[in-house]
Amino acid sequence: QVQLVESGGGLVQLGGSLTLSCAASGFTFRNYRMSWHRQTPGKERELVANIATDGVSTYYEDSVKGRFTISRDNVKNTVRLQMNSLKAEDTAVYYCKADVWRGFALQNYWGQGTQVTVSS
Repeated sequence: QVQLVESGGGLVQLGGSLTLSCAASGFTFRNYRMSWHRQTPGKERELVANIATDGVSTYYEDSVKGRFTISRDNVKNTVRLQMNSLKAEDTAVYYCKADVWRGFALQNYWGQGTQVTVSS
């Protein structure tokens, strides 16, 4: 079955850096776009960044452009989110997501989430 396991969250000071990792299994990782999302209490989960299968084409939400970098390793089946110059508003639970074809249906798979807290 599809499994996405995030790691790397924690407490970091304002302006600091953190790298999140997501280990994927149960599907042909190299064939699927991967994405990172985040959610704070009372708000909808939002897309932070995604990366195409080639590892070159990427998208970033405006507030993280220039600070976050998404990357993937199609051999190790991992996707990373390097976060620099962290701000208080980056505090959230971060989720890894894959949309995987199962028969004729595209299924959304999420990791369990990892908490990122930016403190001043």
